[in-house]
Amino acid sequence: MANKNAGAFIQSTQILEVPDINSPAFKEFLVHLYQNMNSMAILLNLKDTGQYSPREFLCGQQYTFDKNPKEVFRKVFSCGALKDTDTTSVAHGITLNTDYIFTRIYGVATNPVGATYKYLPLPYSSPTLVDNIELFVDNTNVSITTGSDRTAYTKSYCVIEFIKF
Repeated sequence: MANKNAGAFIQSTQILEVPDINSPAFKEFLVHLYQNMNSMAILLNLKDTGQYSPREFLCGQQYTFDKNPKEVFRKVFSCGALKDTDTTSVAHGITLNTDYIFTRIYGVATNPVGATYKYLPLPYSSPTLVDNIELFVDNTNVSITTGSDRTAYTKSYCVIEFIKF
């Protein structure tokens, strides 16, 4: 029995016998072949694309509201070094209005020297409140705010994903 919730997958092995091109069965073969190609195109377009670009990119995700699917866009930012109890901001270059909804905001910071935590997810949550790192987007910037000295983290990247209504 097939799993109804398996995701966007297509049968990987299909055996098609090619009838004689002058036979009526050849037309049925072509219809079946076109249906298979259409199924592959539909499912391929539903896959989340693993491309992370600084340019706005249609990533293949969809959110469905009231039976109207909305496409998700992605942008990636190099935010540089984190600061000592301060905010690092990078302009996102998007003219935001009420027609935008963010679906995900995330990132990572890297300490190339390698302390106890060489890589930190962004945002970062710690039981020690001053060690928390906030990640947020406003009308102009993607911003990272540190509660303690995080200058050893010299590289950081942030990803934003959003819907345009």
